[in-house]
Amino acid sequence: MEEQNKFLIPAAIVFAGIVIAVAVVYSTNDKSRNANTDNTKIAALTALPAISSSDFVLGEQNAPVTVIEYGDFQCPFCGKFFRDTESVLREKYIKTGKVRFIYRDFAFLGQESTWASNAARCAGEQNKFWQYHDYLYNNQQGENQGAFGKENLKKFASALGLDRSKFDTCLDSEKYNDLIQKETKEGGEAGVQGTPANFVNGALYAGALPVASFTKIIDDELSKLGK
Repeated sequence: MEEQNKFLIPAAIVFAGIVIAVAVVYSTNDKSRNANTDNTKIAALTALPAISSSDFVLGEQNAPVTVIEYGDFQCPFCGKFFRDTESVLREKYIKTGKVRFIYRDFAFLGQESTWASNAARCAGEQNKFWQYHDYLYNNQQGENQGAFGKENLKKFASALGLDRSKFDTCLDSEKYNDLIQKETKEGGEAGVQGTPANFVNGALYAGALPVASFTKIIDDELSKLGK
């Protein structure tokens, strides 16, 4: 019995260490994901991929400030950023030619995130990416609870007047999975650890920044450029 305990005690210590390590990792990721008030500039780990035909862009091509958001359609803080800050960004900066805004996928919260990203890109085939993007953020209802299951995503397409036959075929094929995974991987390599994450002329700012914080960042950038 004493000999058996010699093995049990070290094993228990190892197991406890594993549990603690997992808790620390989860806590760290959760803090990163929920850092919705942090407006600290973070150095990008690698250069962002160049803007390409696979990107969806709002605003003028030659706008002095480029904002690239990495988001997850299920992320509640992305939804908050969309409703509270991005709406102001569109009116004050994008429509006036000061900002070019680009949305990229960082689909890390589960299967429904990937399906939603696929659906938005399928809508993009019918020139309605941004309408679908907005519809998704306005219809969040928890993570991986069915809100962004394929049947609901198809209903969203009907609500937006999309050609359902083309949309359904696109969504069911999950044709954009590789591209979504690629964008998510590239975002991580550039320093994205949670969503939303915004690059303003290449500088990374984490979290769902309040309107005042985000507009100050843009105004400072415009001032620096003499705009």
